Amino acid sequence: MDNEKVKEAAELIRKAKYAVAFTGAGISVESGIPPFRGRDGLWEKYDPIFLEIEYFKKKPLASWMKIKEVFYDMLQDAKPNLAHQVIAKMCERGFVESVITQNIDSLHQEAGSRYVYELHGTHKQLVCTECQSEYHINFADFDFLPPTCFVCKGILKPDIVFFNEPIPQFAKSRSFAEAEKSDVFIIVGTNAEVYPANEIPVAAKNSGAIIIEVNIKESHFTNSITDIFLQGKATEVFGRIGELLYL
Repeated sequence: MDNEKVKEAAELIRKAKYAVAFTGAGISVESGIPPFRGRDGLWEKYDPIFLEIEYFKKKPLASWMKIKEVFYDMLQDAKPNLAHQVIAKMCERGFVESVITQNIDSLHQEAGSRYVYELHGTHKQLVCTECQSEYHINFADFDFLPPTCFVCKGILKPDIVFFNEPIPQFAKSRSFAEAEKSDVFIIVGTNAEVYPANEIPVAAKNSGAIIIEVNIKESHFTNSITDIFLQGKATEVFGRIGELLYL
C-alpha cells in the first residue's frame, strides 16, 4: 500500500462535493464471503445453472437446495468488516453520499450506510413468483423447501437478480444518476465484469469524476479510467483512510 497515494485519495475524498462508493465482491471477502468469479470463486465449485431463472422455474426445489447451501448457510454468520464500517462512517460524516453495490449480502446496511443501491438485489428479501408479495427472509422455514407465499401459495424466490433477469430499474437508474453526479468515484473490490455494472464507473469518469480504485490487483479499470490506484485489501486501505479522515 502506497501511503502517499492513500493520503492523496483521503484528501480528495475530504474535499469532494459528491463522492460515491461502488463496491463488489472483494469488499466482502474479508467477511468470509467468497467471490463468484476467479480463483476460489463460487463458480469453480458450483454449476451456476441453479441461478438461471428458467431453471428455477422448472426445478424450484433443486434450485432452492443450492441457493440455501450457497447463500443462506454461508451468509448467515457474515458480519460487516472494517471497510464496510469505514464507508458507513464516511457516509455518516458526509464524505460519501451513497453506495452502489453489486453485492447481495446487505453488509453495507448492517454497517450503517443509509443510501445503498443494490444492483443485484438482496438475499434478505423474498418475492412471490406469482403475486409479487414480498417477505423478509425470516419468514422462510428452510426445513421446508421451496418456501411458498402466505397469500397465494406461489413459490418464493430470493429477491436477487438471477441469470437472464433484468437489473431492477430503480437501482439501475439511481446508480447511473449517482455516478454521473459524483466528482469523486471510489471503486472497491471489483472488476465489474457484468453489464450494466461495468458501465457505471465509466459513466462517472465521462461526467468528470476522479476515479479512486481500491483492489488487491489491477482490474480493467486500472489503466483505462482510474486516477489513483490503491493496491491492497479493502480493510487495510480503508482503515488508513479512516484514520486520515479522523473517523
